[in-house]
Amino acid sequence: MTMPPDLLAHNKQLIIQFRADGGASMGNRPLLLLTTLGRRSGQKRTSPMMYVRSDDDRVLVIASNNGAPADPLWYRNLIADPHVTVELPGQEFAATAEPLTGADYDREWARIKEKFPFFADHELRSAGRQIPVVALNRAG
Repeated sequence: MTMPPDLLAHNKQLIIQFRADGGASMGNRPLLLLTTLGRRSGQKRTSPMMYVRSDDDRVLVIASNNGAPADPLWYRNLIADPHVTVELPGQEFAATAEPLTGADYDREWARIKEKFPFFADHELRSAGRQIPVVALNRAG
């Protein structure tokens, strides 16, 4: 599965813009850059994505893939190798990606959908796929 060329070009432009202005022009949704290691290619792959902060200040990303029935490629990559790099406005750090499970997942997923109702729409379109929520835990 590959990304459509228009989405790839859009993401590339977002990455350039984020790095040029430190994320200042990204609008009302908090954006970060997540770099994973390609599970097949072994090459670094950077994806721009929205993030949320948990009540205990963890950085969380949502693998909704806009409600597609399959997980996004970046999520598949971090499952194969959870060592990632995170770029937030004004900072960059190594992290370990940890998908939430159990009550932690249920609590955070409910909170995310309440704050950002479009994720509930993604869930409805996802053909029954549980949409992963991933904590990006600072390494070290």
